[in-house]
Amino acid sequence: MNKIIKIILLLAFLVPLEKVIADEKIKIGLLVPLTGKDSEIGQSIVKSTRLAINKINNPTIEIIPKDTGSDPITTLRSAKELSKLGIKIVIGPVFNKNLVYLDELKDITFLSLTNKYHDSKNVINAGINATSQLEAIKKFIKINEIKKTIFLTPDVNYINEIDKAISNSKIKIIENYIYSTDPTKLTDQIEKITNYQRRKQNLEDEIYRLEKSNENNKELLIDRLKKRDTLGNINFDSLIIADFDESLKSVTTSLLYTDVSPKEIYFITLNQWFDESLLKETSSQPLYFPSINKKNYEDFSIEYFEKFNQYPNQLSFLSFDLIGLIYYLILQNNFVVDEKIFTKKTLFKGKVGVFEIKNNKIIHILNFYKVENEEFKKIF
Repeated sequence: MNKIIKIILLLAFLVPLEKVIADEKIKIGLLVPLTGKDSEIGQSIVKSTRLAINKINNPTIEIIPKDTGSDPITTLRSAKELSKLGIKIVIGPVFNKNLVYLDELKDITFLSLTNKYHDSKNVINAGINATSQLEAIKKFIKINEIKKTIFLTPDVNYINEIDKAISNSKIKIIENYIYSTDPTKLTDQIEKITNYQRRKQNLEDEIYRLEKSNENNKELLIDRLKKRDTLGNINFDSLIIADFDESLKSVTTSLLYTDVSPKEIYFITLNQWFDESLLKETSSQPLYFPSINKKNYEDFSIEYFEKFNQYPNQLSFLSFDLIGLIYYLILQNNFVVDEKIFTKKTLFKGKVGVFEIKNNKIIHILNFYKVENEEFKKIF
């Protein structure tokens, strides 16, 4: 029985009250920025958790928000206030820097909303981290029988996260190339990765050879070659670009310049949260990426807008699901709130997608999409 994986739909939030046996309030802490420059993010998260509480429709559940002020000292002070109230589970904080001092509160489990790994026993990374994304990419690679994959990682502050994710996911790659995001250096680096100069020289050499040859159809062959930019194969059939926004577009543009086309090579990237600017980048399509469930995200955004007359942020969507996840795990643990509830292997299906919980870790089992013909198409 221990091997049976339990799955619950988000709609199962609506547990009949007669089945709920609890003598006191189930208190869930919320550590978010309620003041300062990031207060809009925090307020949106508070609203989404209230939506989730309404869905659960159980008066024993209570959310207690506290301000982090986007500051680690304020975060610790607020966390201590939650601890004094007997709270054992806290959603937040939002930013990785605010986790610095929270290992002092070993009796609290923090479900951090950041997607960056934090090495602390009482912090569970609940964001959509790189490991979750690479697991989905690995599934896509297997389905399409892709054999030779390279990784392109920008030299930025999340480079260590990518290294850990590659190791954790055990995804098979030929090489992980680190590149500079400086546009003056990028194209030269991509040229080296794709062996562009050699392939360009191959083309010139072949044209020269034909011109000196006595082949009957050499004019036709030469004419065809002159329409090309390079000649010769590259040593990979897919590439994963761990980048976003304009920097991602700079990489794909450099690849196109070096005669590497998404029509011949799989262009794969990380979760883009359905960035609509990618729809206009037709020369870089198809572009593949893992992500949350698009339809559920859109439905949630509509519901949120109807309630609050504004659109939610991405962390609001995740926070909504975390309320349901915590409630479900508490039910499974007979209303005992302790550190053990995140140790048993469990699957929970929320709006984001499927959460896999095991050994104080959360892995998101993501969907997979491609950008093609100016639309997002779901693959699995």
